[in-house]
Amino acid sequence: MELEKRPDGRPQEPPRRSDPEGCVAAVVRVPVRIVALVLVVPVRMAWDVLVVAGRFLRDTVFRPAGRALAWLGRVLFVWPLVGIWRYAVVPVARGVALLGHVLLVVPAVWLYRTVLTPAGRGLYAALAWLGRYLVVVPAAWLYAWLLTPVGHALAWCGRGLAWCLGMIVTGVGAVLTGVGAVLYWITRVLVVLPALVLWRWVLTPVGRVLAVIGREVLDALGHAWRIAGHVSRAFGWFLGTLWRWTVAEPARWAYRSVLTPVGHAVRDTVLRPLADAGRAAGRVTRQALAAARLPVRQARADVRRALFGEPAKPPPVDRREPSVAEARTLGSSTTALTKD
Repeated sequence: MELEKRPDGRPQEPPRRSDPEGCVAAVVRVPVRIVALVLVVPVRMAWDVLVVAGRFLRDTVFRPAGRALAWLGRVLFVWPLVGIWRYAVVPVARGVALLGHVLLVVPAVWLYRTVLTPAGRGLYAALAWLGRYLVVVPAAWLYAWLLTPVGHALAWCGRGLAWCLGMIVTGVGAVLTGVGAVLYWITRVLVVLPALVLWRWVLTPVGRVLAVIGREVLDALGHAWRIAGHVSRAFGWFLGTLWRWTVAEPARWAYRSVLTPVGHAVRDTVLRPLADAGRAAGRVTRQALAAARLPVRQARADVRRALFGEPAKPPPVDRREPSVAEARTLGSSTTALTKD
């Protein structure tokens, strides 16, 4: 019993017992993690290299090739099949369906309504009458005067036989219960108790030790994989920086400072004058061709007139104003129509 109260107001915790798993974990953890780190770092770096190469191939090779194959498959297979289905199969199927409806469905419906339905009603009435007096009435008489007495007799015999069998089963069950109790105790003493001792005092401690070792190995592999990832990213950043400052930046500087001015100078001093000269030559050539095409057209028109004569001209249209007499005639016709 405590004579003084603890300052934090909580009861005193009992002393912890030493955990054997902690000792095993402390002994196994450090060397396993070192070995795992040494083994996993090259694997993780190789994995990152493969991932980068796979992404590069996916973006530059596989995806364009897949799109090209998809377009080619659409052109070679999908569009022809859609055209065949839309313009060949569907019209033929509609024609066959219409023909089948006219030749089969309509005659069958007419035959069912006008022939089979009346015949079926009469046949059903006849069969019902024959079934009643040939099957139902004899079956009812047979059930009432033959099967019921025989069934009662068989039921009485069955109850007696069941009582005899129950007595036999009760005796056999008592014998089997005794034999089972003896076998149960023999099995428990010779098999269960030794197996329980083996499980509790041998297999369980060994399993705990192996579980601790396995858990530490898995934790070590996880830590090593994460550390290897950081190392791989750092190495990739170093390579990227080296590539940037040794290749990309000099190439960019050369493009901006050397190639771009040279290209502009070549464009202004060589390509643009050549383009202007080409456009002028094209303009002159078009004018010469137009000038040469006019005499050809005139000669062709002369040959056509010489062979077929002058083309027929349409009759002239009289666009003069109507005379005063015509205006009076039109006015009198309009007045007569209005009176009528």
